[in-house]
Amino acid sequence: MSKETVNMLLDIHERFSTLSTSFREKVCEECSWSIPTFYRKMRGRDKPNPHEKGKTIPALSNAEKQKIIQLMEEVYLTTGIYMEKYRKLFTK
Repeated sequence: MSKETVNMLLDIHERFSTLSTSFREKVCEECSWSIPTFYRKMRGRDKPNPHEKGKTIPALSNAEKQKIIQLMEEVYLTTGIYMEKYRKLFTK
């Protein structure tokens, strides 16, 4: 049984290329958002509250911000674990 050689550069590039999609899918699933809602929320900015001077209406709630940070860490950690095989090649 022969072990197929993987092009390291291609593998790393493909992994990084899928990060944004993976992150978006996780956020949409966890926050119950559609893809258009994800992009709408991403473009959103905090707005001044027309009814209360000096206050703002946030583009994202605190709960959404916490969940997004949690998912970012999860995607980042998963990618780091995957890339560990390449780090080990050159740290022996």
